[in-house]
Amino acid sequence: MAIQVSSELLDGCVLAILTDQDYYGYALTQRVQQAIKVSESTMYPVLRRLKKNGWLTTYDEPYQGRNRRYYQITSDGRAHLAEIRTDWVTFKAGIDSMMGDEQDHG
Repeated sequence: MAIQVSSELLDGCVLAILTDQDYYGYALTQRVQQAIKVSESTMYPVLRRLKKNGWLTTYDEPYQGRNRRYYQITSDGRAHLAEIRTDWVTFKAGIDSMMGDEQDHG
């Protein structure tokens, strides 16, 4: 069984990845999939929502006769990421306090 990732955490993962560089959709999906289980069909609605909320912008670049749509984090996106990171620290500390750290029991 896989633990379900909330939309806020998924938003945070995408925004965090985009703080280092812009990615086109497929490459961004691949990058997220290296860390957590998420389907390609899940990612595009996330990207649309982030763009709609003003946390991402897009631009197209030609590639082998086609265009690739690149995603870029906005300043509002960076502020939202900071909020998600704060919420994550609190959430993670609460879960860790209940679940314990395996190293503490060994």
